Amino acid sequence: MNAADEIIGRGRALAGDDVAAVIEPNRTVTYRELDRLVNRYGNAMLASGVGRENRVLLMLDDGVDFVACYLAAIRIGAVAVAINLRASAADLKAVFEEARPRFFLVERDLLEVYETIESQLDYRPRLVVSRPRDGTRASIDDLIGGCSDRLVSAAMSPDDMACWVYSSGTTGTPKAVVHLHHDLLEADRHQVENLGVRPRDRLFCSSKMFFAYALGNAFFGGLRAGATVIVNRGWPAADEVARVVETHRPDYFFTVPTFYRSLIAERVAERGAFRSLRGCVSAGEGLPACVLKAWHEMTGQPIFEGIGTSETLFLVIANHPRAWRAGCTGRTQPWVEAKLLDENGVAIVEPDTPGALWLRTASVADRYWNRQALSRQTFVGDWYVTGDVFSVGADAWWRHHGRRDSMLKISGQWVSPLEIEERACTADGVADAAVVGRSDGDGLVRTTMFVVPSYPQTDEVRFRKHLLEHLRAGLAIYKCPRDIRLVEVLPRTVTGKIQRHVLREWIEAGNDDRRKP
Repeated sequence: MNAADEIIGRGRALAGDDVAAVIEPNRTVTYRELDRLVNRYGNAMLASGVGRENRVLLMLDDGVDFVACYLAAIRIGAVAVAINLRASAADLKAVFEEARPRFFLVERDLLEVYETIESQLDYRPRLVVSRPRDGTRASIDDLIGGCSDRLVSAAMSPDDMACWVYSSGTTGTPKAVVHLHHDLLEADRHQVENLGVRPRDRLFCSSKMFFAYALGNAFFGGLRAGATVIVNRGWPAADEVARVVETHRPDYFFTVPTFYRSLIAERVAERGAFRSLRGCVSAGEGLPACVLKAWHEMTGQPIFEGIGTSETLFLVIANHPRAWRAGCTGRTQPWVEAKLLDENGVAIVEPDTPGALWLRTASVADRYWNRQALSRQTFVGDWYVTGDVFSVGADAWWRHHGRRDSMLKISGQWVSPLEIEERACTADGVADAAVVGRSDGDGLVRTTMFVVPSYPQTDEVRFRKHLLEHLRAGLAIYKCPRDIRLVEVLPRTVTGKIQRHVLREWIEAGNDDRRKP
């Protein structure tokens, strides 16, 4: 088998040769054209000495070339690895030392980041830039010019490596998550079986494709379903994303809660194109009820929340048009097994009792690269230990309570920061909020809430009092933080997740509460 054929070959068979496979702002390619371009990239890599399981690094903006090069690496038996476009020089150096790539395709505008570390590397890849700069570096045109558009796919074991996906780094250094060829066979199940995606439908995810959410649900899932994948260059901004929706009229829209919030705050969600969507999907972090409510009021559309991880590639618990409920992460996918364990490793059977989520599904990653101890803790037999805390009701609807390492034990009871944050965000004047705990000298856990006001506060004392009263009206007293700090912005990963470890560092360092990340 070969996972590239399972993605583009299946999609081409379903959609037809002449249907658009990928649409970018100034370029559209059909399934036939994309397949041929994949072959040209594959032949160019082979001519450059790329062999089986050699890593192919992409620090390339979303577009036709990203898709073609990624699939080409898999097709020739190499390992595709997409890199965060906002990676620092230190981050990039760490990836190079870990991956030791044979081939590196970089956006011209990001070449400078690589050049700052190039002399420090003891292993140099074949370097190709997206566009010519001064003739000293090979460009994409130099790479694939004259290469044949015919290529026999490498015959791979289902258990061979296909790609690495770097985790989002909410707790620190991102990890390389190793996915095998057979993992990608699950790519289109949620789209087709739940969302109702049909060949030739249009999918648009505002998140960048180095992020597992966009990679799995738009790129892999969209093409395997025979859909048309819409991509946009540059970092997503609300007005630009709205323009893409208006221009290309996607059937399905995927983004993260933070970006739904931006579309609402800038009122671009009121534009008519959003009302014609057949489905809006949210993942990456919990979807606040206030965001769902505001989105529905502006667009008339529900948002189907779900959860997946870099380790699963695809959504494992989700809402969808045939079964959805506000305030719930969803129900487990029919092809996913899930169980909850308590602190002692005993299975939880009582409804609505929080526990650590374990998953078993065919797309679970094989391991973390060069992290054996962590791999053994995380991947136990066929099970993936997620690190997330969930509860499930007698009605089989699942609720996310946050990461296990962010749960707070207050007055002898476990408290979810998400519950407190959700309540805070319904208060007038609150744009965003995050809660972390710290242990005082007496061993008790105290909570601190960082709040981003939606407009400048002239009387901060009065604002804090108003917010605390609002919290107490909807939460038990022991859940209400007394330490409320106003900040201009919360520290988040490039994929929109709150970096709680950074907030804890702010507290420990005794920084002024208006500090920016």
